[in-house]
Amino acid sequence: MILIDTHSHLYAEEFDTDREEALQRARERGVKRLLLPAIDSESHERMFSLARVEPQMCRPMMGLHPTSVNDNPRWKEELDEVERYFAAPPQGIEFCAVGEIGLDYYWSEDFVAEQREAFIRQCRLAAQLDLPVAIHTRSAWGDMCEILEAECKRAAERGQRLRGVLHAFSEDAATYRRLRACGDWLFGIGGVVTFKKSALAVAVAEMDIEHLILETDCPYLTPAPHRGKRNESAYVSHICEKVAEIKGMTAEEVARITSANAARMFLREENIFEN
Repeated sequence: MILIDTHSHLYAEEFDTDREEALQRARERGVKRLLLPAIDSESHERMFSLARVEPQMCRPMMGLHPTSVNDNPRWKEELDEVERYFAAPPQGIEFCAVGEIGLDYYWSEDFVAEQREAFIRQCRLAAQLDLPVAIHTRSAWGDMCEILEAECKRAAERGQRLRGVLHAFSEDAATYRRLRACGDWLFGIGGVVTFKKSALAVAVAEMDIEHLILETDCPYLTPAPHRGKRNESAYVSHICEKVAEIKGMTAEEVARITSANAARMFLREENIFEN
């Protein structure tokens, strides 16, 4: 079974004592690639270090997380830095996406205008670079849908394309259909799908497997049966098994299809089933 964890913060401090062991556990569970989303300038060097040590397995993104905009007087400078990284990537680094970007009103609604500006600017950067985006959304789905509808239309009018993944998708099937109507969008399914009485499980039953990819968001959102403990990329196998149960498929089928979906979107022409 070949799996891709499409959203892993394995470079985070939570893994400083056993990062190599966590990587090995992921390999043993069939995880072949980890996509590493950026957060802000404080974590860039940690992410770059992991990507350089494991260039085949770990593929970095670059972007400014919405909560890193909040109460941050330097957020525009950090966006400038994101653009400089894409113009001149650090040695040994190749970015697979613009991310993690988005909207998050959960902690505060005092920075909505700033978050929207940062998000739109990064969406337009991705369209110009012809790179996918990895989008974080929390307590902001109405604004997210409206912005993506407008930005996808804007990109198309300019002969560009805006595409990517809605990371940690947790909304209903109606929201899924609305976002799919915008264009080429995948939906990151994580540990929430394994929770008891999960509304996401109901939505996944109605979603096309060709539109799904798997993720852990480790060290956060740990799936059952490890809920309450630190999450890690090896646990994407539990998410795969749950999606297979919901869809009436084998775990091997889910792994093959979702990994092909992720490879198409983020790894370009790379054939993960051969390399």
